[in-house]
Amino acid sequence: MPSRSPARTSPATSPATSPATSPATSPATSPATPAPATGPSGQDPKASPARVTLAVGDPAPAFDLPGDDGLRHTLAALKDRRFVLYFYPRDSTPGCTTEACDFRDRHAALLAAGVQLFGVSGDDLKSHAKFRSKHALPFPLLSDQGHELARAFGVFGEKTLYGRVSQGIIRSTFLVGPNGRIEAAWSPVKVNGHAEAVLQAVLGAGA
Repeated sequence: MPSRSPARTSPATSPATSPATSPATSPATSPATPAPATGPSGQDPKASPARVTLAVGDPAPAFDLPGDDGLRHTLAALKDRRFVLYFYPRDSTPGCTTEACDFRDRHAALLAAGVQLFGVSGDDLKSHAKFRSKHALPFPLLSDQGHELARAFGVFGEKTLYGRVSQGIIRSTFLVGPNGRIEAAWSPVKVNGHAEAVLQAVLGAGA
């Protein structure tokens, strides 16, 4: 199982089984430059080490988000099920496309192991639908336009790419168990080999 994220400094307090209510948001800050999803070479920005990220054993925050499949997806509806939430910066960018297609190619194996998969970003549903259709993604993409869920998981924050500091989603993935607690966490994520690592963690945890 992957190691606990080194960025975590305090345990989460959000209940795992509470009704799907809006997660707490961070205090208001001055506007920041929108984060680039990746550099020209597909390189991800470097995340600030000061952020607090949920880790193994923490309860997953409650959520209620719309998906590009026309449904709303909530933590409450996923009670007693295992699922993966993977947070990515932006639809149709090089790194996010590679990651989505890697998960697509392992989706059947994840379902066979009893694990549902959801992608999450700040893109709107129209963008999600176009991205999903273009790459034949078989799993829903959830729209977290206000970044409330990303903040609740501790994966929205300061990033640096080529010396440019910005705020945005830090590529991260969480495997949540049937008890609503995090079984495995990857943050920040390097795209190459990541989807396979998640699948192996699922198979190992389910053994």
